[in-house]
Amino acid sequence: MKQRLIQAYPDADANTEIEVIDLTGTADHWEVSVKSSAFQGLTRIEQHQHVMKAFAAELKTGEVHALSIRTAIKQ
Repeated sequence: MKQRLIQAYPDADANTEIEVIDLTGTADHWEVSVKSSAFQGLTRIEQHQHVMKAFAAELKTGEVHALSIRTAIKQ
């Protein structure tokens, strides 16, 4: 699941740092940290919406019950 979530992120490239942590060990509560230059010019809310789109299918089915998102702009 962790690898699938990383691969689902659309802007993953060599310059994007993605960390996915299973918060409870049950594979349904995740924390995702994304540091990307693609966030340049986006508000924090827009950055989070960008990440949420990547995991929309898993959130819709309930496979991912909770998703904590941390974003940062990579310089």
